[in-house]
Amino acid sequence: MRTKDELGRRGEALAACFLEDAGMRIIDRNWRCSLGEIDLVAVEGATLVVVEVKTRSSEAFGHPLEAITPGKLERLYLLASRWARAHDLRFSGFRVDAVAIVDDGSGRPVIEHLRAVS
Repeated sequence: MRTKDELGRRGEALAACFLEDAGMRIIDRNWRCSLGEIDLVAVEGATLVVVEVKTRSSEAFGHPLEAITPGKLERLYLLASRWARAHDLRFSGFRVDAVAIVDDGSGRPVIEHLRAVS
């Protein structure tokens, strides 16, 4: 596996643990359809939460959250709807969250959780 892919997988695992520690329940990972992929799907109370995870080894090329463009965000909202339909589940609402991780491998990763990205 390429180093970039390994970093991404490690970031998704860190994000899942972080969100579970915060009280969310992870119900799906790396779900794909023709529109794209959802990194993590979680439930918080009665809310479905689609989570985009961005992991970087440094901020040399910008903060990880800067990689979430308006187009990507729009696609994530469409993916949330598709995921719920594909699983025949109804929620009182859904939102898109983002988790940014900076992990250079030399110490504790820096994790930032942004709720309800719009």
